[in-house]
Amino acid sequence: MNLSALLTSAGINIAISVSLFLLYSVLRKQPSNVSVYFGKKLAKHKGHFSLERFVPSPSWILKAWETTEEELLELGGMDAVVFIRMLVFSIRVFCIAAVICIFLVLPVNYHGKDMIHKKIPSESLEVFTIANVKEGSKWLWVHCLALYIISCSACFLLYFEYKSITKMRLAHITRSIVNPSYFTVLVRAIPWSPKQSYSDSVKEYFMNYYASSYLSHQTVYRIGTVQKLMNDAEKICKVFKRVPAEHNSNWNSFRCHLCVLASNPLTILSNETERQKGNVRSDVMDSAAEKVRNREYPTAFVFFKTRYDAIVASEVLQSANPMLWVTKIAPEPRDVYWSNLCIPYKQLWIRKIAILLAAIVFMFVFLIPVTFVQGLTQLEQLSHALPFLRGLFKKKYVSQVVTGYLPSVILILFMYAVPPTMMLFSTFEGAVSHSGRKKSTCIKVLYFTIWNVFFVNILSGSIIAQLSVFSSVKDVPRHLAEAVPNQATFFMTYVLTSGWASLSVEIMQPFLLLCNILKKFILQMKEDPPDCTLSFPYHTEVPRVLLFGLIGFVCSILAPLILPLLLIYFVLAYFIYRNQIINVYIKNYESGGQYWRIAHKATIFSLVLTQIIALGVFGLKRSPVASGFTIPLIIGTLLFNAYCSQRFSPTFKQLAAQVFMDMDRRDQQDGRMEEIYEQLQSAYPKFQLSRKLCKAAHKNHNENSCKDVHTNCTEARESIPDSEAVPQPVNEIAS
Repeated sequence: MNLSALLTSAGINIAISVSLFLLYSVLRKQPSNVSVYFGKKLAKHKGHFSLERFVPSPSWILKAWETTEEELLELGGMDAVVFIRMLVFSIRVFCIAAVICIFLVLPVNYHGKDMIHKKIPSESLEVFTIANVKEGSKWLWVHCLALYIISCSACFLLYFEYKSITKMRLAHITRSIVNPSYFTVLVRAIPWSPKQSYSDSVKEYFMNYYASSYLSHQTVYRIGTVQKLMNDAEKICKVFKRVPAEHNSNWNSFRCHLCVLASNPLTILSNETERQKGNVRSDVMDSAAEKVRNREYPTAFVFFKTRYDAIVASEVLQSANPMLWVTKIAPEPRDVYWSNLCIPYKQLWIRKIAILLAAIVFMFVFLIPVTFVQGLTQLEQLSHALPFLRGLFKKKYVSQVVTGYLPSVILILFMYAVPPTMMLFSTFEGAVSHSGRKKSTCIKVLYFTIWNVFFVNILSGSIIAQLSVFSSVKDVPRHLAEAVPNQATFFMTYVLTSGWASLSVEIMQPFLLLCNILKKFILQMKEDPPDCTLSFPYHTEVPRVLLFGLIGFVCSILAPLILPLLLIYFVLAYFIYRNQIINVYIKNYESGGQYWRIAHKATIFSLVLTQIIALGVFGLKRSPVASGFTIPLIIGTLLFNAYCSQRFSPTFKQLAAQVFMDMDRRDQQDGRMEEIYEQLQSAYPKFQLSRKLCKAAHKNHNENSCKDVHTNCTEARESIPDSEAVPQPVNEIAS
């Protein structure tokens, strides 16, 4: 590929990006699209957003720039701040790399061989890579020096980012004073006993071994018939909310009763009987309670009196059989993935093995489209395989589009199927939290993209060759050193298409926009905004950023022309994702900054791989001095990673007892413990249906009436005697 083909690809992507940015600046000001581009603000501040609809379009860039990290932390949570820190780190390190490589390495590559150069647009891109440097050149020390500067700068920035994010995580924990998960332990694999229920077993066990610290527990139940009744209640609510205004008095009575049923859904069976018979019967409640006991799962949430007691119980091996009484700190109530709590603990290792095999099969099946894409970059081979297209390929513009733009577009289209597939794998694997499922998906997608986008593309286009290319471990650097400079052109076009164009698609939100157009103009629906808002897609965007980081490090000294393209991508991503976090995405749950560990490991891997490939390149170019200086750099990078793993990583894996003890003492001194205990009793499960029902019931009434009915509903719920309260079922309704 020559430089003109790269410029063609860049021109197409720039035109697409600029057009979408301009279209966004117009669409975001339209009142009908407020729910698409400002859904987060509408969800939090309904009725206070009219003025911002008419703000000039460039203001979103200024707003994204002016928003402080503290505001971003409040709006998007710690995971959002960590993601932005990844972009800031990438901007800093690749600014350094671009300056060094463009002004030092690129001239050496361009003049590496004695040759007559063509005009710049007609030059082959290989002229700008290290492949143009002749063997034994004394100028290879420039590449080695640039590699040292980039590696040391990356490690320096990584250290301070890791240190800063670790402090931020500790501050995040200490700020979450009333977080119920810190007092709660998730217990799984409760042993079955024919003499007593799982609930009784949990109470007996923890009263026996944790008598001084045990507070209470909540058993997990099957939902079955109860779920059906709750869904029916929701349908009834939708019907009755259209009652005319003259029936407000009867409607208020009904919606109050509906809130009582939603808050205690297992009493629906008995309440239906009560309405038929006109009185309350204790035998019905006893029958309902007996049905509940027969539908228990061997899983429970156990509440402790202090955070320290909870963390000790979660870390200690509870039984001589490690497959029984398995404990871990519970996720936050809004983070629990309820449907996976029913999975027997003994099945988890089988599921993990099955998912590993399925992921490997999927990875190799994906070689087919990747191999096809690789063939498009080799126009001579493509013309030989498809002789009827030779005449078309002779046209200059067609050949530039086919080699410079089409391959990356086809690969991106195939890659859209990867995140949903990996999310399905992670769900089947048994994650008990939404954040854990998304983090697991992020890791799978990262591995998949690194293998299929990077390694498979830099090797031969033949599947057989790809399977046999690493016949010996010692041949790995040599094969990579030969392949990477040749495929650097593909990575440039991939950054343009998957990077620049994807950012413009991200800010446009085409799916939400089409749904909004269908809703407003086709179906003539006037409700605004939609009930559910989007959470940030970390499982797709984090792997994309880290993959571009890998490509940038590897190609920095081998093909420096890619660095300005990457730098533009990271700067655009910084503004666009800040805008999306501020206006679009809502924080439903978070992992507490766990994505930074993924970013750190991926960056270290990228650095080491870059150094290994550079070692192979220096060996091919017969430069023993450069090769000799590269080996200590690899060792130093690995030692730096080992230090960070010892110094910072444990803070993300475990919760510090010292921090929790200080928080417990402070709460005890301030007298907040009793208030926290009261909140724990209703923390698990989270009644998403109750909120939906009450929200729908109150929807068409004024604010004062809503307050009155809410008070009546609260009093009605509190009036239910404790003896009649039946343990609530775990439900997954608004997942």
